[in-house]
Amino acid sequence: MEKPNLSYIESMSGGDKDFEQKLIAIIKNEFPKEKEVYFANIASGNFKDAASNVHKLKHKISILGLTKSYDIAVNYEDNLLENSMEGKIEFEAILQNMTNFLETL
Repeated sequence: MEKPNLSYIESMSGGDKDFEQKLIAIIKNEFPKEKEVYFANIASGNFKDAASNVHKLKHKISILGLTKSYDIAVNYEDNLLENSMEGKIEFEAILQNMTNFLETL
């Protein structure tokens, strides 16, 4: 599985470490909440709402440099909109991967 990184954030910041830290802080604050809402919607069978959650989470996947994982999320979001949970295991592994990475920052 690919590893999250800060390359995109660093390229956006132009070397501004304060900007980088602020963006990382936002992600660390929002990500757990968005993940929690996603899991609640999955548990309730609210596939449309879960697809919306995946859509929001895709942006953080992209920001953390996970290009292959982003594609998996796109497919999973489409599947949820079709009332299919195909891709759930892979997507949730990505969420765990991101969680582990953010805990090290």
